[in-house]
Amino acid sequence: MKIYETGEFNIKEESAVAIGNFDGIHIGHQELIKTVLSYRESCGYKAAIFSFDPHPVDFFGRVEDFRTILSVREKKYVAEKTGVDILIQYPFDYGFASLSPQEFMELLYSRTNCRVLVVGENYYFGKNRSGNIDTLKELGEQRGIKVIGIPRVKVDGIRVSSTEIRGLIADGNMEYTARLLNKPYFAMGRVVKGYERGRAMSFPTVNIEPPDKKLLPPDGVYFSTVIIDGKEYYGMSNIGKNPTFDGEKRKIETNIFDFDKNVYGRDIIITFYKKIRNEIKFEDKNKLTEQLKRDRKECMDCIGSLDALKYRL
Repeated sequence: MKIYETGEFNIKEESAVAIGNFDGIHIGHQELIKTVLSYRESCGYKAAIFSFDPHPVDFFGRVEDFRTILSVREKKYVAEKTGVDILIQYPFDYGFASLSPQEFMELLYSRTNCRVLVVGENYYFGKNRSGNIDTLKELGEQRGIKVIGIPRVKVDGIRVSSTEIRGLIADGNMEYTARLLNKPYFAMGRVVKGYERGRAMSFPTVNIEPPDKKLLPPDGVYFSTVIIDGKEYYGMSNIGKNPTFDGEKRKIETNIFDFDKNVYGRDIIITFYKKIRNEIKFEDKNKLTEQLKRDRKECMDCIGSLDALKYRL
């Protein structure tokens, strides 16, 4: 997959382009991507995603302490797994935000050589969100570009959106989050040195620091899996500051079942399938150890019974 992270690029081949923020690349986004992939199969077009960085909500500061579902690195990882040929992370700034609908369409046409544009049916674009899908279709017709609007995907009568998914993550509802993402919620990071307290309690952990501006589930213990070099292991993860030991920095600590290899400095992926309990401050490490034994058993019970495990990265 070719990645462009600058406004200075030109795609020579004819392309089919899906446009949007694609935060999460959830099942609604996946319908847009399936459509551009279908035009690759039928017409030989390059299949492309046109997205933005930073997220417009974050750029304008519309939401205090805004967090994304996918970090930039995670977005690249998921996009590549969809099978698209090109990911465009167009720099979002005041200049881009001030483009008129006509200027935006000309930018797309000149840079991507698009023959098909795919957007959500409620798509707005251009300065002050002045353009909509009807505007896009009119501007596309003038340039010989087919514009396709994809209806909102619904699950249980709920419209799937990144906003809806952020709410589920904030509530710790990882099972329903996996359903709307069509994959488990995950964090990607590099293993860093910890205090090795877990090892002293027979629960060694691998520790990663959360990606910058990444939305994490609430502090607590989660049934999880860990992907290392493409191989997946079951485990249990704690998100939080480790209050029993008066920790101050939020991190993700994962005890990997039946695993005892040195992975310091390695990049790993941690998925979150189910919240087991909230983070608790224990009186001493003996009480913490007893609770960890109960947590491990509950996590082990999930392996054969949790429906969400059908969703994999």
